[in-house]
Amino acid sequence: QVQLVESGGGLVQPGGSLRLSCAASGRIYNLFDMHWYRQSPGKQREWVATINNVGARSVVDFVKGRFTVSRDNAKNTMSLQMNSLKPEDTGVYYCSAELRATPYIDTDTYWGRGTQVTVSS
Repeated sequence: QVQLVESGGGLVQPGGSLRLSCAASGRIYNLFDMHWYRQSPGKQREWVATINNVGARSVVDFVKGRFTVSRDNAKNTMSLQMNSLKPEDTGVYYCSAELRATPYIDTDTYWGRGTQVTVSS
């Protein structure tokens, strides 16, 4: 059984910072791309950032220069450092990962349950 668990969300004032973490655990044979998505109130879930297993990363334009994605392959964890937060960054942030649980099955995508980020004064 594979689990992805996000942590680090909370309430922060505009201009503040938060660091989200995602930990993958369970039966993991290969861990490939890891992603952050968010779902803001009244909107569809949207992609925020991706980092692959050799450290290549990309972020969506509206967080460039503010958010940084990183990863620790030895611990199967991913982080999202969020600086200069804005009220429009409010939402539930989800971690997802593409992985193979055993060498005998295909790669699949797993999701965490999300962590709430609220940016408000």
